[in-house]
Amino acid sequence: MELCKADIVMALCGRDQGKLFYVIGTEGVYVLIADGKGRTIEHPKRKKLKHIQMVARTENHVAEKLRRGEKVLNSELRRDLAVFRRDHPCQNQGGFN
Repeated sequence: MELCKADIVMALCGRDQGKLFYVIGTEGVYVLIADGKGRTIEHPKRKKLKHIQMVARTENHVAEKLRRGEKVLNSELRRDLAVFRRDHPCQNQGGFN
């Protein structure tokens, strides 16, 4: 699985199972993920590649800012993931929000 910064992924294991996140960075077999709520940009979750699933590669404003290395607010992540969830309701959204 080839993941890039700003991809949207779903956690497959752990207390965040079924939740959507943005990939903030990569570290070998790990990725750093954040959703702006439980996991902020300042404190991303480090997760193994085998414990996440690629959902989408987006070309929206937030994704472009992440790719360029510009500052992204947690509120922007939350808002963008909420819009993505609304537009793609077939995604399994487990866990507690």
